Amino acid sequence: MGRKMTTKKQAVLQAGAAIFIIAISLMGFKALQAGRPDLERRQPEAVYPMVRTVNVSPGSVDIVINGEGTVRPVWEIQVVPRVGGKVVYTSSGLLNGGTFSKGDLLIAIEDADYQIAHTLAQAGVREAESRYQLAGEDAKAAREEWTHLNPGIEPPPLAVKQPQLAAAAAHLEAQRANLEKAKLDLERTKILAPFNGRTGTENVSEGQFVTPGQPLGTIYATEALEIVVPMESTALAWFDVPGFNTTDTIGAAATVSAAAAGREISWPGRVVRTHGTIDPQTRMINIVIRVNEPLSTIPSLYVGQFANVRIDGATLSGAAVIPRAALREAGTVWVVDADDRLHFRNVEIAWKDERGVVIQKGLHDGDRVVVSTPKSVTGGMQVRPVDAGN
Repeated sequence: MGRKMTTKKQAVLQAGAAIFIIAISLMGFKALQAGRPDLERRQPEAVYPMVRTVNVSPGSVDIVINGEGTVRPVWEIQVVPRVGGKVVYTSSGLLNGGTFSKGDLLIAIEDADYQIAHTLAQAGVREAESRYQLAGEDAKAAREEWTHLNPGIEPPPLAVKQPQLAAAAAHLEAQRANLEKAKLDLERTKILAPFNGRTGTENVSEGQFVTPGQPLGTIYATEALEIVVPMESTALAWFDVPGFNTTDTIGAAATVSAAAAGREISWPGRVVRTHGTIDPQTRMINIVIRVNEPLSTIPSLYVGQFANVRIDGATLSGAAVIPRAALREAGTVWVVDADDRLHFRNVEIAWKDERGVVIQKGLHDGDRVVVSTPKSVTGGMQVRPVDAGN
């Protein structure tokens, strides 16, 4: 009996302790709520899409047209003898890659036979001159005799030996022509350089017997070299091409550059003409750029070398250059106004090159052009612009 009373008493005490703890906790929670200030209800801030922009500053922009092509000679000829014989001399300049000056002896052919022919032709001329003089004296004497016997009557040609005199004159002319040919043949035993140049190929050596018309090598002039650059017709609107879009004889200036000896070398050039026909496969126009005195630099410009060409075109005023990423479809750009709202604007494209897109009309000083692409874009939408730098 006493044990049951003790257990009941313990349960009452535990329940009372639990109620006391809960009451204290409730009082503490209410005290904390009473001491905390009321929270204000705020409208969440709107998050606008971020766009990267570049600032536009229109001004003078030089149009630059780039191209590439292969260097080739302006004047290239084959070395061909006009007389035959044994080669007794070849110039070191006639070796492949050798250089020579105008008037240098390139090849000499044995001339003994041509010397003899020249001497015989000289003798033939002297003999023909003698015959012509004798025929002239005979004709003169015959005329005097006819006049003495038949005064006042014009003599017939045969009576005064005019046919004989004409034959002697013709024979003299033939002998003089024969002498001239012998002289030319003798001169042609020596082949001289027609210009300052370089040898491209050679196929001759001393002791070789050559015949008239046989190709002995290829030489080209080093006074100037040319680069042929294919271009679209629209590109020709920006620079002068003599005979194509201008009557001036001086075309646009250009810079030709090529790799040589492990570095990039540049030469000044100029546009001189176009080819006479459009390329039937590419439908492009071949522009010819000439470089004068290509051997003036070391290393020099070589035939067959691949070269880059930079042509100086027109200068546009009030134009702007923007990154290619800023150009959208249908020739539009996205511009952010002073209120950070995005707008679509049509622009006039003048040219595209490694700098970007040259805009001739449609942009103004201070415009902020978008170069990034948000997920969705609408005209007039609010954006958060960030300067992308240059």
